[in-house]
Amino acid sequence: MGALDGRIAVITGAGRGIGREHALLFAAEGALVVVNDPGGSVDGSDAGEGSPAHEVVAEIVAAGGRAVANVDDVSDWEGGRRLVGTAIEHFGGLDVLVNNAGILRDRMLVTMSEEEWDSVIRVHLKGHFVALRHAAAYWRERAKAGASVRASVVNTSSTSGLFGNPGQTNYGAAKAGIAALTTIAADELSRYGVRVNAIAPAARTRMTEQTPGLSEIVRPPTDAGAFDDWDPANVSPLVGYLATEGAMESGRVYFVQGGQIRLFEPWSMAGTLEKDGRWTIAELQAKMPGLVP
Repeated sequence: MGALDGRIAVITGAGRGIGREHALLFAAEGALVVVNDPGGSVDGSDAGEGSPAHEVVAEIVAAGGRAVANVDDVSDWEGGRRLVGTAIEHFGGLDVLVNNAGILRDRMLVTMSEEEWDSVIRVHLKGHFVALRHAAAYWRERAKAGASVRASVVNTSSTSGLFGNPGQTNYGAAKAGIAALTTIAADELSRYGVRVNAIAPAARTRMTEQTPGLSEIVRPPTDAGAFDDWDPANVSPLVGYLATEGAMESGRVYFVQGGQIRLFEPWSMAGTLEKDGRWTIAELQAKMPGLVP
């Protein structure tokens, strides 16, 4: 018996890296998997053939699992509809959505082009929304028809958005938006039996190997017997757990790397300035420096 036996899952960006590890683990645990990936380079160019998705499906089938490939662009409205439809058509429903697809177009803010901004926001933030929107519509219809829905969504945020990272204003803004999308969607969809969580993973992928400050750090250990803290397979068990029917967590964002899982605290207010009336600029000049510890 696998932890995900019979669960029908769509995993985006599942042709390589972390998404591939998700797909392999889900299938090994008994899930029926839609492997979404249009292919292409790390910046999103040359996409369309989807050969990585087909390769992962072949690997799953060879190991005795069940999977089907989908090569739609997750940021395209009709593509998102087809993606959800693939799960329903081939496997008869949908229980889990793992939003993982993404690209990088790193650039310092003062030299970033409009296209570099738009493309990253489109794939990450809109791509999460589109797939989630169509999946949510399916689950709402099921719930309103009286079906028992025990669905799970796992989004992919990043410390680049939650903590910030120079050279990634586009990527970081998208990833921070995904964290906000997660908490709001969790509140909205709970009435339909849907849980929504997010992870902020740290692992070795094509993207982190190109991230400023990470390229040297993410290399595999030279000692063959040492634990590889940056192995992308380390991330997938948490995603698999959050996708199980019995998990209860919702509206949470988790950091995961190697053997470590940490819960993010949401935005909170700390120091306070208060007076009985409107502040003047002169008063604030005197008081504001004391607001920050």
